[in-house]
Amino acid sequence: MDESQVEAYLARIGAVRPERADVEALRVLQRAHLGAVPFENLSIHLGEPVKLTEEALLAKVVDRRRGGFCYELNGAFAALLTALGYRVTLLGARVFFAERLGPPMDHLALRVDLDEPWLVDVGFGRFSHAPLRLDERGDQQDTAGVFRLSEHGEDLDVLQDGSLQYRLEPRGYALADFGPTCWWQTTSPESPFTKGLTCSLPTGDGRVTLSGTRLIRTAGEERTETDLDEREALEAYRTWFGITLDRLPVAPPAPAAPAG
Repeated sequence: MDESQVEAYLARIGAVRPERADVEALRVLQRAHLGAVPFENLSIHLGEPVKLTEEALLAKVVDRRRGGFCYELNGAFAALLTALGYRVTLLGARVFFAERLGPPMDHLALRVDLDEPWLVDVGFGRFSHAPLRLDERGDQQDTAGVFRLSEHGEDLDVLQDGSLQYRLEPRGYALADFGPTCWWQTTSPESPFTKGLTCSLPTGDGRVTLSGTRLIRTAGEERTETDLDEREALEAYRTWFGITLDRLPVAPPAPAAPAG
């Protein structure tokens, strides 16, 4: 990234260039990114290719003011952090979904090495709002819940409020290494990303999500759901997520009911 791209990225997330690459600045950058760049899988349902190159990710997240899913969001954030002087390693993980672990590298998270190693993740939807200590095995309090990292052989299990979220591998990868699994996630009928639409951001007191044409808002213990028509859904993308679309993504059809 050149200096103009760094400044554009910081403007995109509403952050200023930190004076030094330390953990305090990392916390600010992570929270700013989470609050500005939505977790979304719209490209899959708009027929747009998902390209795992720094150029493509910056064009999407910064220039087009879109979001993405883990490979895109953490891939782009890694480029920004590296340009700001952080030492960043891309880590692969297996997501715990539907009572089982997914395939290797079906998630991308970040290790940031400072005085100690930190787990940073802006691409998992509802997850920690601040970096987590990778070497800590006790509870870590966060505004999104209580997190704990526990050893599983050479890997680390990452738990949120007692529930396993993903199993993290210790070795580092290049962004291109995630290409095959990213392709599967964007094309396979078994992928959770091809089965439904989502666009989501944390708010000051909860979260806002557009799932297809259903707007879901949580604030504390309160949850409201509103079904929208096409015009209202397009407006919701603009209002809540800063995304301007000329047409709605095509949601997959509901599965047929079993016969008999």
